Amino acid sequence: MRKLETSPVDLRMLRDIAAIADPIERARVITRAMTEQQGIAEEAARIRRGAIAEAREAGHTLEEIAKALGVTPGRVSQMRKGPVAKAPVPPASSRPPVIVQRALPTDPATRGSVSLFLVEAERQGITPDRKMLYVGPEEAAEHIAACLRVEPGTEVIARRKMMTANGVPVRIATSFFRKDLFGETRIAEPEFVKPSLQAAIHALGHTFGHAEETLTARPATRFEADTLELDPGEWVVQVLRASYSSEGTPIHTLETICSANRHIFTIGQVGGLDEF
Repeated sequence: MRKLETSPVDLRMLRDIAAIADPIERARVITRAMTEQQGIAEEAARIRRGAIAEAREAGHTLEEIAKALGVTPGRVSQMRKGPVAKAPVPPASSRPPVIVQRALPTDPATRGSVSLFLVEAERQGITPDRKMLYVGPEEAAEHIAACLRVEPGTEVIARRKMMTANGVPVRIATSFFRKDLFGETRIAEPEFVKPSLQAAIHALGHTFGHAEETLTARPATRFEADTLELDPGEWVVQVLRASYSSEGTPIHTLETICSANRHIFTIGQVGGLDEF
């Protein structure tokens, strides 16, 4: 019988929680995590009771089961106490359904507007809103560092927002900037940049050259699941857009974490081509 080891995901989760700056938020998240872990432990105990009951019905003795589990027959008797496991029922979502479309590549006129999300959502008849979560220095993760062409762990400027549609959280969008280029500008100040980030970047003398965009579907991190109020097991789609100036300087990396169940991605073909 294979032994279950402590998952490294649990350790990463704890490190993520420990890194939360706000102590109240840190306490809230760890309390929720502890509650969830308790629920998992209780469900695991019920599943174990069911397995032992099945083994006994199949004719295995307590001594045989104890030997397989590496415990005493008395301990197996203790494990048998309590209700037998039933198939878990997935929790019903408390969130109303909402679907937001995200066009790729983005229309240039929309990209240059006050907010890509606000414009796209309004066109779809959805009531959008956004909330600034954090503006300040942050160590660049490996994928962000690669886009900005700095070493992983280098301090960069992060601007993190949450987007809602009809009151439902749908995206976390974080803009990353090199501190050596933007650290002493209004882009590093803790409020929305007006009229837009695009205009502010251009005003600082940077002309857009090209962008590279990638999509990755993956399980949500603890922070993403809490912020987007995801149901257990929901995935996210990470859209990573790295923008470079006409001189090839990495001037803006945008990481958008989208709730996979609340988005449809429409992919457009470049005009003027006739290849299928």
